[in-house]
Amino acid sequence: MLAKIHIKNLRLRTYIGFNEEEKIKKQDVVINLTIEYDAAQAMQSDKVDDAYNYKILTKKVINLVESRQFNLLEKMASEILALIKQTEAVVAAQITIDKPHALRFSDSVALQIDYRSPVA
Repeated sequence: MLAKIHIKNLRLRTYIGFNEEEKIKKQDVVINLTIEYDAAQAMQSDKVDDAYNYKILTKKVINLVESRQFNLLEKMASEILALIKQTEAVVAAQITIDKPHALRFSDSVALQIDYRSPVA
């Protein structure tokens, strides 16, 4: 039995970009995560230890993003994916990171990556 967890609009501030101004001034990013995992054990047991702990993941993502500097959204997304994949039950994930006001006349620029486990 697969379940999907959606973490929507996690708003963080970080150093993102390779231009000089971007390296010295934090910018907003908006992160959306979808994590698909095998929830059969959690559905049967009703025990928190058998479920994917999205609170712990969110704290790790916050720490990662706010404590680091990234040139590219691609690198940030790959680091977040590495955190998600630490749980063996994960079979798929989707990460979308928006960088608001990155382009003139645009609300944001967003990067999306999709992951599917080879055994899924």
